Amino acid sequence: MNAIKDSVHDWIPLDPVATALLDTPPVQRLRHIKQLSTVRLVYPSASHTRFEHALGVYHLAREALTHLDIDGERARHVRAAALLHDVGHGPYGHQTEDIISRRTGRDHDEIGALLRETDLDTVLEAHDLDPGRIADLVAGEGELGQLVSGELDVDRMDYLVRDAHHTGVPYGTIDHGRLLRALRYRDGSLVLAPGNVQTAESLLLARALMDGTVYRHHVSRIAGAMLERACERLLDDGLDVETFARMADHDLLVELRERVPDLGSRIERRNLYKRAVWAGLEDVPDGIAEMTRKDERRAAREIAEEAGLDRDSVVVDIPSRPALKESRTRVIVDEGVERLETASELVGALRRARRAQWRLGVYCPEAAIDEVEPAAKVVLGLA
Repeated sequence: MNAIKDSVHDWIPLDPVATALLDTPPVQRLRHIKQLSTVRLVYPSASHTRFEHALGVYHLAREALTHLDIDGERARHVRAAALLHDVGHGPYGHQTEDIISRRTGRDHDEIGALLRETDLDTVLEAHDLDPGRIADLVAGEGELGQLVSGELDVDRMDYLVRDAHHTGVPYGTIDHGRLLRALRYRDGSLVLAPGNVQTAESLLLARALMDGTVYRHHVSRIAGAMLERACERLLDDGLDVETFARMADHDLLVELRERVPDLGSRIERRNLYKRAVWAGLEDVPDGIAEMTRKDERRAAREIAEEAGLDRDSVVVDIPSRPALKESRTRVIVDEGVERLETASELVGALRRARRAQWRLGVYCPEAAIDEVEPAAKVVLGLA
């Protein structure tokens, strides 16, 4: 059996299916998509890729299946799905996910068409695996799909540890070994064994801390908002969305530098916009917090016009309302199954903290802040 040395999990043994899948172009493409996209503009050592992450998820799925005593063709399907779970991502991963979804109606975990249109389909069938079943598992469907995409999935277990390792930020360090050993199935749902409320809390806390420190760092958010605006302009300029979705990070940077140079060059050189407005949820009118991307772009144009600037000199960034998906994790308590939000008092405190950390951003060139700030407050009705 082949094995690959990994910076997080040490040696990762590969079964014959994984060995064959790794050599396909769609999986090799993941070597050229950074796991943390614009976060690496904040943490320079965060240069790890989705290829490394895919291997890590495959490894943890293999470990989880062993602890759950699941083997045979069921296990082979889950391992393959774990390895392929990110092949549907576009360049810069989650930073372009919403753009692709709005233009195609397809989310990154809907990989059925991609499997059919590439040699992944052939490789899977050559190893007696059903591509349709793999696609369903990646989408989190069925009992075993919860292992690949769910509240207790191995995807989250790997990226928290891996992202913490490569950024040098300790908050994502979790005891994934304990989590894997505590996994159980109860009435078709993936749960944690009795005595693991604190184990579930550690996962929730790690995700919340990494969110504020790494994933939603204001510099990464500014770069991400600029990148999204630049990509929208690139697609509006005629780039085919399917071609866009199959790019690697470097392909996109080249296109942006050539076709949207005002933003593309800034992103490449980390010459980013600055915060003209950084407003908490309590300072934002209800309707503003629910704005769509189309509404954001219209507001940005209105702010630029009010400030006397070029229409593309202002970016409005309104994140989704705070949520804690991990709070829905199920834990066995006194022989019954409870959601963590019921079994733990920590959930309420973290929800309040997430709400307090939420910020609406309006970004522009540093020289234009004095004009953009009052204009944004007028257009958005901010206090």
